[in-house]
Amino acid sequence: MAKGPKAPRWNIGDRVCALVAGGGYAEYCVAPALQCLPVPAGIDDVAAAALPETFFTVWTNVFDRAGLATGETILIHGGSSGIGTTAIQLANQFGARVITTAGSDEKCAACLALGAEQAVNYRSEDFVAATMAFTGGAGIDVALDMVGGDYIARNLEALAMDGRLAQIAFLQGSLAEVDFGSVMRKRLTVTGSTLRPQSSERKGAIAAALEAKVWPLITAGQVAPVIHQTFPLAAASEAHRLMESSRHIGKIILRT
Repeated sequence: MAKGPKAPRWNIGDRVCALVAGGGYAEYCVAPALQCLPVPAGIDDVAAAALPETFFTVWTNVFDRAGLATGETILIHGGSSGIGTTAIQLANQFGARVITTAGSDEKCAACLALGAEQAVNYRSEDFVAATMAFTGGAGIDVALDMVGGDYIARNLEALAMDGRLAQIAFLQGSLAEVDFGSVMRKRLTVTGSTLRPQSSERKGAIAAALEAKVWPLITAGQVAPVIHQTFPLAAASEAHRLMESSRHIGKIILRT
């Protein structure tokens, strides 16, 4: 580790993980000091590399923007992904009830093992019907979605009064036909964000919240990144083929 003059907190030799602004496929990379976090005690470097991107994304969208609270119910799409496995664990740790979707029975079983109360195989079940049954017809308080497309309108249908939809990606496209009458009738909130264009100061605020509220859970072994497989940097194309196959559960890591 090297440091510049604007990184007074850190010392040469400190173990840190960071949300980088790009260029992470390298032996060395540069990150703003505000976006760095200490590697939690008991976590090795491979696991540490799996932390920043997903934990920053989940914290800012589920807890900051969507305001998930203790006792509420959240629907997490893509529960077996890196984002999904993180969101399930954090929602569970902060006292929310979790229902999730995944694309196979194996992936659904992995989601249940992480703390979801119900996992819906979206290839064979309707997640809106399953969500309404799970909540006794009330609907869920928060939906975390990276699918987009026709899922957007279906998420709104599944939300309860004063529900919140947090949109973080669009695997099926960003265009959707939506009846905003339901948004008005149910007083819904639709929000979303991406990390890259946000300022270092904003990312630093997310890092500070994670260190205060989530890092102790990692140190205590109550939350951990789920790592499916690691690849040497020279095999990055092979790692991408695995990711595109959607066979993985959790994160895929490149290491030098």
